Amino acid sequence: MRLVFLTCIVMLAFAANSVLGRAAIGNHLMDATGFGLVRLLSGTAALLLLCQIQRKLIVQPWQQSLAGASALTLYMVGFSLAYKDLDAGLGALVLFGVVQITMFAWGAFTGQRSTSIQLLGAALALIGLAYVVWPKEDVSVDLWASGLMAMSGLGWGIYSLLGRGNGDPLVATGMNFLWASVLILPIVYLADGGQVMTLAGVVLAVISGALTSGLGYALWYRVLPQLQPQVAATIQLSVPVIAILAGAAVLREPIGFDLILGSVLVLGGIALVVRSPRALASPHTSSNEHAG
Repeated sequence: MRLVFLTCIVMLAFAANSVLGRAAIGNHLMDATGFGLVRLLSGTAALLLLCQIQRKLIVQPWQQSLAGASALTLYMVGFSLAYKDLDAGLGALVLFGVVQITMFAWGAFTGQRSTSIQLLGAALALIGLAYVVWPKEDVSVDLWASGLMAMSGLGWGIYSLLGRGNGDPLVATGMNFLWASVLILPIVYLADGGQVMTLAGVVLAVISGALTSGLGYALWYRVLPQLQPQVAATIQLSVPVIAILAGAAVLREPIGFDLILGSVLVLGGIALVVRSPRALASPHTSSNEHAG
């Protein structure tokens, strides 16, 4: 029950990141890569401060830090740039669809074969998500932005897989954020010709970085070793649905039959995967998968 509760908290944090990012970048309160940089810097500050308060030794093998930071940077840059031009719903489908494919593929590659129930549940969840977020009207899809979001999904899938072998989640996440802040600097310089920064945009970026990203990702690293890659991938398909529901509650967006039916399919698929007898990672797997 504790694992379920913590996982739900993480999914809520992930959904909040989507809402915060859309609010800042979509409303032109901040440029995309600038938002990503402030998000990383504020997350780094919050995580390292917590490490100091808890008297944790802030050190990690450089191979792990570089691998985690690279994957995190790939996710941050792709996510921020894609949401400049891509429909939010379609972006969520591309992002978490690629995450699911990446983590299922890794599970198969490492011999963690999926049960028929897990495959059925994953397919059902993906169908439900596609039904919820796929554009219902004829709209042109920006292929470049879609590619950026796919890149982001690959980065997040790799980041999640790397987190299964880290030691202290708080230290690992703090070091990943620290090095990702360095890696993103040249991208910020080159990507946007003119930087946009408002007080509201900075506040949204700081909240996203320090709370829903920094602490949320540290908690994600804590629960990951207890989940199979296939389960971790499928559970994340709940994030777009949560984000849409949050948008309806916060932004007064209407909830129609499509949303209700799609949400039931997604949550039902997740239930099938999670209730599979092999839903939890084995102790042998958890102790032998190392980042980098």
